[in-house]
Amino acid sequence: MSLQERSATARVQEARERYVARGISTPPLVVSRAEGARVWDAEGREYVDFAGGLGCANLGHSFPAVVDALHAQVDRYLHQCFMVGMYEPYVEVCRRLAELSPNRGDTQKSILLNSGAEAVENAVKIARVATGRDAVVVFDNAFHGRTLLAMTMTSKVVPYKQGFGPFAPEVYRTPAPYPFRGISEDDALAGLKKLFKGDVDPASVACAVLEPVQGEGGFIPMTADFPKRLQELLDAHGILYVNDEVQSGCGRTGPVWAIEHYGVEPDLTVSGKTLGGGLPLAAVTGRAELMDAVPPGGLGGTFGGNPLSCAAALAILDAVDDARPRAEAIGARLHERLSAMAPAGSEVRGLGPMVAIELPDQNGDETSRITAAAREQGLLLLSCGIYGNVIRILVPFAIDDDELERGLDILEGLLGS
Repeated sequence: MSLQERSATARVQEARERYVARGISTPPLVVSRAEGARVWDAEGREYVDFAGGLGCANLGHSFPAVVDALHAQVDRYLHQCFMVGMYEPYVEVCRRLAELSPNRGDTQKSILLNSGAEAVENAVKIARVATGRDAVVVFDNAFHGRTLLAMTMTSKVVPYKQGFGPFAPEVYRTPAPYPFRGISEDDALAGLKKLFKGDVDPASVACAVLEPVQGEGGFIPMTADFPKRLQELLDAHGILYVNDEVQSGCGRTGPVWAIEHYGVEPDLTVSGKTLGGGLPLAAVTGRAELMDAVPPGGLGGTFGGNPLSCAAALAILDAVDDARPRAEAIGARLHERLSAMAPAGSEVRGLGPMVAIELPDQNGDETSRITAAAREQGLLLLSCGIYGNVIRILVPFAIDDDELERGLDILEGLLGS
């Protein structure tokens, strides 16, 4: 290996330090290419990927159908802006989202946006106009994004909120079920009822926004009956149920939407990450009467529903349901292996292949050690959780059995060291 090849990572790191804002947290990894569930660095070293582009590569890196769709679209046009001229890929994505929607109502419509945070904020906008109310209810351990309203809705100070106030008004927080930390389903519902007595009139609440599996909060799945019981309480007060599936959607837990595990039909669903197949795309989907409450011009954005992102999304939406058997097989194996290797005092949890281990340390030091050591041994891992002590797994479903076992063997060795 030449001196130039050996220094590729160092040269990029040096340039990153010189030109890129330090507020973006990056590991010492320079990616040169990725395929399926494997990533290669600038020196040609191969890694098993358990991070999946932070949930953007559920079906795999460089998913062939997405690559083909992009090649076909790129020769037609790169950008139009849907507010200047309609184009079929945008409309087709909305049609497919309507067909796959988990929401209440026979007629579903969507708006396409750039990111999960933007979609969350637009869902709140839609709910406010549709109900004529201002307030928003969110939950402990939530992550909804980094823009002002979404950041306000997020439940983690460091690094997401520290120093960035003042925050958006009329956002109220209540407990979510977290059995590992002693918060039961009944406790969470009691907390919401108390919120309505002590902090906000439910008649002024437009919506409650909940992830069926809380992502950054620690891969905490909602307890079996909580979404149903929550919906009953919200319905009693005319409050809309917004289902945030930016990370848990597009097959991450097996079915297309994680809320399908609960037999609940929300009012609005927010999607993103894998929806774009690696390109920026997010959506808000809901029944027509809600989506059409906002008059023309009230929703939009220059790049929302970019044609390339829409071409990628159509390939993803055509394939995601067919990926379910493989996703469920991966999930079963992950739960089996992780349960066997989990240290005393930890918890393995999740839905299907959206699975994590919460370690007993309260400061995240052990997870930091493990993720760094895993990278040195050729495995890409992420941590999460309000205490930073959760190892989360977002392995692409394109992984083969040997790659999966190799990654799990590395993790097992580190958990036992």
